[in-house]
Amino acid sequence: MSVETCDEALTAIARVPLVSGLLSGKYDETTTFGADDHRTYNRGGGAFDVGETFAGVPFEVGVRAARFVTELAAPTPTAQVALRWILDQPRVSTVIPGARNAKQVRGNVAAGHLDPLSDEVLGGLETIYDEQVREHVH
Repeated sequence: MSVETCDEALTAIARVPLVSGLLSGKYDETTTFGADDHRTYNRGGGAFDVGETFAGVPFEVGVRAARFVTELAAPTPTAQVALRWILDQPRVSTVIPGARNAKQVRGNVAAGHLDPLSDEVLGGLETIYDEQVREHVH
């Protein structure tokens, strides 16, 4: 493979696509996690370089942004919209979402059957990211 074609062959595997559960749509600012849970350790996002919890975004900021994603995504579940967005990226070859039960697995699989996101939804997601999240991402 030549250097010129190498970039065309690169793909990505998206892991932790729901940002440690933030994009599950089930957390709010009062949510707490166990003392040994990485989401407690890195709730403020400051230890991003040590772990990827919330992608360096403070928990409360992420919850607020996720709430806007939920409103934008309705009636489709937030997690499914997040996974569909990742699947729509041309260089992503696969997504590795977590799941704790069969219902979550079915929801994750359903994201693959959704139509690509509309320009309206894509624009809304971009606005949420730009206005609420971008400054916090490492």
